[in-house]
Amino acid sequence: MSVPERRSGLALLVIAAAQLLMVMDGTIVTVGLPVIGAGLGIAEADLDWALTAYALAFGGLLLAGGRAGDLFGRRRLFRAGLVVFLAASLLGGVAGTGSVLIAARVLQGVGAAIVAPAALSLLADTFPAGPERNKALGVYGAMGGLGSVAGLLLGGALTEYAGWRWIMFVNIPIALVVLAGSSALTPGSRERGGLDLPGAATVTLALGSLVYAINRAGSHGAGDGLTLTFGAAAVALLVVFALIQHTARSPMLHSGVVADRGRLGANLVMLLMGAGQLATFYFLTLYMQTIKQYSPMITGLAYLPFAIGIGLGSGLIGPRLQACTSTRAVLAVGMAVAAAAMGWFSLLTPDQNPLFVLLPAQLAGGIGLGIGFVAATIGGVQGVAPRDSGIASGLVNTSQQIGGALGLAVLAGIAVTATANQPQGTPLPDALTSGYTVGMLGAGGFYLAAILTAALLLRARPTNRDTEPTPENLGSTPG
Repeated sequence: MSVPERRSGLALLVIAAAQLLMVMDGTIVTVGLPVIGAGLGIAEADLDWALTAYALAFGGLLLAGGRAGDLFGRRRLFRAGLVVFLAASLLGGVAGTGSVLIAARVLQGVGAAIVAPAALSLLADTFPAGPERNKALGVYGAMGGLGSVAGLLLGGALTEYAGWRWIMFVNIPIALVVLAGSSALTPGSRERGGLDLPGAATVTLALGSLVYAINRAGSHGAGDGLTLTFGAAAVALLVVFALIQHTARSPMLHSGVVADRGRLGANLVMLLMGAGQLATFYFLTLYMQTIKQYSPMITGLAYLPFAIGIGLGSGLIGPRLQACTSTRAVLAVGMAVAAAAMGWFSLLTPDQNPLFVLLPAQLAGGIGLGIGFVAATIGGVQGVAPRDSGIASGLVNTSQQIGGALGLAVLAGIAVTATANQPQGTPLPDALTSGYTVGMLGAGGFYLAAILTAALLLRARPTNRDTEPTPENLGSTPG
């Protein structure tokens, strides 16, 4: 292997590890929430803030983080974001109160919002357009799906055997290793122009308000006063952001980034995948811990089939499909498999052997989502100009984060309603399980909607504009 090949291989390892770490921390506290609440005296009604705080900061700041990388240097921002994330993890690990832990989770989200888009942009800077970049994007896309499962696995093991504080501390050595390896990354191109501060402020506040409204709707209902207030604020701020982008001299989001129908479709598919995936993890965790009475460790281990499936889908099946057909077709295959897995989950019962449904359906769902994450990631950065690769990367990550918050709020509400509508006298475990399975069927509905979205917005075959690495199209990948 030549020196450039070894260097690019190390760069991919660093970028993939960073993406895994950022996504992993979105779910790593999930299994340990009851223990964290007891240890810090957090009321059960407020425990979801340990998840929401990270999602608010991560989802709200992704576009600003992506644009900052374009302007100030992607490797520089990558390193700065890792430092913020590392410091926040240390603060969370030593937290003595719930307020300090939640503040640390906000800071972790800030760091992640800087690192994630910079990482994807650096990948595009490192690998030339074509099969080589597609393989690298396949690895990166896999981290988007695998990270969530890894968080559940690791969170369960650490909570049971090392204590919940190690959920935070474990990030420190990983972040230090990634930081040390960042010397293998190219500095990344820097674009001229200033930071669109009004645009950055409005889109950050808009996305933050939207994520908060979605999360609050899940716990307080869509008609709650604060839910409606923040939802309306999000809409108003997005309108203001659009007006600013239309008139600004150096807009944060160039029209070319979202004008391409294929990229728009890929981001919508990513949003729908995120919506189904996070809700599925939520229902499966409740089923395993509440109905099956699994310990945190066993719950984490029970997610192994999901992790294996995502690895197979993103590392083996997805790239092979991508090499011989269009992104649209690959997305359709992945989402069809994922939707079928949700139908399989609908057969869950309280006293069922996990070998019949719980474990094999996870394997199928993981394969489908793994295929989908590869294709949607490739489609999301396809054909984008080099100056906008950071903001395009931010959009891909934003779609997944916003989708996760939206899906969880909507499907959790559906599950609660389904449980409440069970016939009188239905045993509680049966009623709860029925609610969970209805929620997972809803996730399957999101995946079917993703197939329709891909069919309507993505091209059936790649064009020369997508596949040829011309100076005007250095950021493209076949689709």
